Amino acid sequence: MDWHRRYLQQATWTRDLRAYLFKQAGLDEASRVLEVGCGTGAILAELPNQRSLHGLDIEPVALAQCRIYASHAVLVQGDALQLPYMSKTLDIVYCHFLLLWVEDPLQALLEMKRVTRKDGYILAFAEPDYTARVDEPRQLIPLGQWQTKSLRRQGADPELGRRLGDLFFRAGIELLETGTIQGAESEPSAEDWETEWAVLESDLAGLGISSADIHKMKHLDRQSRLRGERTLHVPTYFAWGRA
Repeated sequence: MDWHRRYLQQATWTRDLRAYLFKQAGLDEASRVLEVGCGTGAILAELPNQRSLHGLDIEPVALAQCRIYASHAVLVQGDALQLPYMSKTLDIVYCHFLLLWVEDPLQALLEMKRVTRKDGYILAFAEPDYTARVDEPRQLIPLGQWQTKSLRRQGADPELGRRLGDLFFRAGIELLETGTIQGAESEPSAEDWETEWAVLESDLAGLGISSADIHKMKHLDRQSRLRGERTLHVPTYFAWGRA
């Protein structure tokens, strides 16, 4: 599985939202910016390097790739639940498809708030709610159910998105705006469709689902798209606020 390719795909879904929220948060005037859960650098690589950029991830393999794609950033291996930064020293702290994977997302937000200066900003760009996934034609509904089950098995919270605003409130972050990402699920290119299925097949491994059943779903997905009958929608939430 090419995870950098997957992260680049996810970055395209939030590009317009990030441009809007970074402008609202004053990215151009920010001195120190941190991405919590920077992965392979898909987001960091797009940020201008005239400011102090920092990235943190718990996975050393991802950080090794990030050093290639976002070489202008200061990178640290660390845990989102205990950020290795001094309190109130960062202007903007953000994450992207992260909190659903964190054991204690409230603690992660409390840490993000702690390291953000007074009146600085905390942004969560994308947290999905897989339990509200919509699949058409209906024969593909089991596909979403399988993926949700797999995410829980991997330790993720597949419905975190719907609780994102409440988590900001409980963390004491002044919530400025929250909602779902619009226009993020346009018809995928052939390459994006293959990437999506590579993720699905990776997720479904070990669930005891036969390869024949997975192949049947993949074929149905492809054919329904060709006929213009395919709908796939996973509500994905964002939130941002002031420390």
